[in-house]
Amino acid sequence: MGNIKVETKILTKNEQKAKYLRMLFKENNILVLNFLSSPGSGKTSLLESILPILKEKYNVGVIEGDLATENDAERIRKIGVTCYQINTHGACHLESSGIEKALSSFSLKELNILIIENVGNLVCPAEFDLGEDYKIALISTTEGEDKPIKYPTVIRNSSALIINKTDLIPVLDFDVEKCKAYARGINSSLEIFETSCKTKSGIDNVINWIEEKYYEKTGLCRS
Repeated sequence: MGNIKVETKILTKNEQKAKYLRMLFKENNILVLNFLSSPGSGKTSLLESILPILKEKYNVGVIEGDLATENDAERIRKIGVTCYQINTHGACHLESSGIEKALSSFSLKELNILIIENVGNLVCPAEFDLGEDYKIALISTTEGEDKPIKYPTVIRNSSALIINKTDLIPVLDFDVEKCKAYARGINSSLEIFETSCKTKSGIDNVINWIEEKYYEKTGLCRS
């Protein structure tokens, strides 16, 4: 019973902070996306594909979450995008208090889109609200098409699913349609995208979805 009380207290504190962040992001017309995946699925590679295009039209910031190193943050900075690194030193997820601290590195009045790349893990990050507008789950074809039913919580809590590394399908035993069916069986409203960071296939579809969500939130007219 003690562990349950502690976990409940942690989640409640996180949710209170997330509620404040959501209000702050709304006041400043900032679209916030929380990317979740297991390690090596290609989150950072995906950001390297979409950020050069997004930054030409929007002020974009990134928060990187990892147990250690600034390797991924350095990759993002090379694109010319402001990136704040959070090292969790063993924790398997980001929390809203860490996101609040990271915001001091950005000008909220100028920021249009904030992307959070969560720690590589499909379990804990699915439970923690960071004040984001949308959670986006990413799986790769190297992980098997049954990933959605193995980790249903992240699928249930996400608004979009990206099936990445589709260029490898010819040499893998991966059934895309079965993967989609598994995911939609858990979350019927899920938007699903197929991408390859190597060939850039499907990248434009992800960017278009992000832009749509930005204009939906801000109420601005899309040019």
